[in-house]
Parts: sequence; structure tokens; C-alpha cells
Amino acid sequence: VVGVSKQMQEVFTLVEQVSLSKATVLIRGESGTGKELIAHAIHFKSPRAEQPFIKFSCAALPETLLESELFGHEKGAFTGAIRSKPGRFELAHGGTLFLDEIGDIPLTTQTKLLRVFQERKFERVGGTRTIFSDIRIITATNKDLESAVKEKTFREDLYYRLNVVPIFISPLRVRKEDIPPLVDHFLAKYNSENGKNISISTSALSVLQQYEWPGNVRELRNA
Repeated sequence: VVGVSKQMQEVFTLVEQVSLSKATVLIRGESGTGKELIAHAIHFKSPRAEQPFIKFSCAALPETLLESELFGHEKGAFTGAIRSKPGRFELAHGGTLFLDEIGDIPLTTQTKLLRVFQERKFERVGGTRTIFSDIRIITATNKDLESAVKEKTFREDLYYRLNVVPIFISPLRVRKEDIPPLVDHFLAKYNSENGKNISISTSALSVLQQYEWPGNVRELRNA
């Protein structure tokens, strides 16, 4: 994670503080700002660093498949369930579960997530056995959860369970002093990967710093 701006230094301080605890973390920020990298940093600075880091995107999955991926399923639970399968909550036992795009979870699944967040207990889809999982939960979203709570599309009680330690990552357009070190970082990375020795001119860097970067660090990296 690269950044010299005041905003990123505040993020780094929060990462240091929260990594040693078990507190649930909600990472906020626009798409492409590096929310998953911050989740990685929290895990690998924590006492759970040697345990699994399981990541899962909650977006664009039908509800039945989403619950199966999260909680697992038993053989015969639905058409195509030819064998039992553990879900992400089981796979992350002892480590960290990172749920990206948490704002896209449907309401019925939100209700089931609330219990897991409270008790760390759940049942597989089609199962009756209660499973306990010792996990640290980190979530991320680019959605306005406060508006979603007011519109009744996101449960208020789940919101408070998620928002224990909020970390906000500013968009790149408001911390342009981070662009030069990011450019140096990506140039070094891709020079190494491709056997090149390309540098950037002052005028080219100036052009990059004048652009608004709606896709944030991801767009800069691709450029």
C-alpha cells in the first residue's frame, strides 16, 4: 500500500491500531481505491497472519448461490448439490473473512449474516448441524449504507454490527500527492515483470497529476 498524503497516513495509523484487535472493520471508499489491499494489510499485521485470509465478493450472485458460497451446503440441498461443500465462513476458521461489496447483500441474507456476526454460528444450506467459526470479519463497500438504511434496503442492526471500526479511503483526485510514489511503484513493478527499464518524464508525470482519475488507483495502475 503506497501513499504519502495525510489521508493515507491516517489510514495506515488505523490499520496499525485495529490489526491487533478482533474488532469488525468496515472499509469505505470508491471503486479502485484499494479497499482489498487495506483488508490484506490488517490481516497480515494481525496475530492471525499465518491463518487463512478468505475473500469473497457479495455482488452479482443469485441469493441461493450466495448463501451456499457463504455458509456452505449439504449434499442434496438443491439441484446440483451432488456433495457437501464448506462455505467461506468455514474456510476462514482461525483467520480473516473479507466480504467485499457488502452493500449488495439481499435483505434475507442480511438477516442470516446478522446472527453469524453476533454469535459466529451458522448452519449450512440444507443442514441442521450448527457450526462455530472463529473468524475476524472485515467488510468493504462503495455504497452509501446510511442512505440504504433509511431506504430500508439495508438492515440498521447489521449496519451497526459492521461499522465497529470504519476506515475511509479517499479518492485519488483529492490526494494527488500520492500519484508520484504510486507511479514509481507501478513502474518498478512492471519493469521488473517485463524486463524493462522505463522511466517517466516530468512532463508526463505532470499530465498524470492533472487528471481526475475516476477509476482511482486501479485506473492509474492500468494507465
